[in-house]
Amino acid sequence: MSLTVPNDLLDQARTGEIDDEAFVACVRESLPYAWATIGELAERRDRSGAEFADNQVPPPDEAARGQLLRCLASDAMRGALERHFGVRLAFQNCHRVAVFHPAATDAYEEFVTPRAQILNQKPELVDC
Repeated sequence: MSLTVPNDLLDQARTGEIDDEAFVACVRESLPYAWATIGELAERRDRSGAEFADNQVPPPDEAARGQLLRCLASDAMRGALERHFGVRLAFQNCHRVAVFHPAATDAYEEFVTPRAQILNQKPELVDC
């Protein structure tokens, strides 16, 4: 299961729309490693003023890796986190998540190319 959903949030979803703040809180509580990784990258990008910041350190274990995969594979979660942090997210392999300034279209477009994906491959990442 991707998220641990509190009963009040589930009830709210059954009766209508939920707001981003409530959804983001659910993601933060359910996927703490993914949340912390994306949050740290957003802060690093903001501090540096660079077009993007990326993570190249593999997760400490399979549970953490699974959190990143679940979070970034979900359009709803990805979109909510992009809005919350004011970034655009991209993902390569099993751990290389990047946060982009929303206006950094050239850097983003390069990061998501097949060429960039191929150049990011390493033998130790074959099973990730």
